[in-house]
Amino acid sequence: MSDTGRQSFTDKAGATMKPDSQKSTMEQAGDYVKGKSDSLASSMQPNSQKSGSQRAGDAMSGNSNENSDSLLNKAKNAVGMGNNNNA
Repeated sequence: MSDTGRQSFTDKAGATMKPDSQKSTMEQAGDYVKGKSDSLASSMQPNSQKSGSQRAGDAMSGNSNENSDSLLNKAKNAVGMGNNNNA
């Protein structure tokens, strides 16, 4: 369960699962605004004040206070499939 004032995990998953090519311009704009708002809320709230589930959700989406990649991007980079590969 997400913390008060944060985008729900269900909404985040739904926005991620549907390709942009299948979204209307309004849906894409809404996803963008919601994502930026949630990122701002994440940055404004110290990790020490976040619930355990919110910290986990932020870590999975890369939306944490440390400006670090998401766990998915870290995994891609580790196997050479991400943007940070030095091949």
